[in-house]
Amino acid sequence: MSDNDPTPEPTLFSAIITPHRSLSSTGFLLVMLLIGGSSFVGGILFVMLGAWPVVGFLGLDVLLVYWAFRANYRAAAAFEEVTVTPSELRVRKVSHRGKVAEWTLNPIWTKLDRETHEEYGLQRLFLVSRGRKLTIAGFLAPKERESFAAALADALGEARRGPTRN
Repeated sequence: MSDNDPTPEPTLFSAIITPHRSLSSTGFLLVMLLIGGSSFVGGILFVMLGAWPVVGFLGLDVLLVYWAFRANYRAAAAFEEVTVTPSELRVRKVSHRGKVAEWTLNPIWTKLDRETHEEYGLQRLFLVSRGRKLTIAGFLAPKERESFAAALADALGEARRGPTRN
């Protein structure tokens, strides 16, 4: 596509893949209140029994659980963006730290490769072009990855067929 071309290429497929997080911020608050409350009650019991140093360890446990959840939520900022037009397949991966890696492939020469487990389904999905493999859709569950692979395969097939006139 040139800058002088008034009509941009149609997008055949576009997806943004993000990591799944099952615990909402309200759920996180409830879990932290439950853990903190139980540690507080346990701490009071240990103080009454004369084992006051245990209170510090219970507080440390609450702090470590909080830190683990926060790290998990930070990692959820990562995403993959996959876009297919008739002339290019673009994959853009953004890490949770904001580091961007981008690949542009020719959809006509790109093959979709799958690594499937008998019992668990589609485990890994690759784009193969020029002898190189690029892993995609790593955030998805096997059934979601199957659906994504089918939609992407349809878009790649449409790109291979070329433009159609109505």
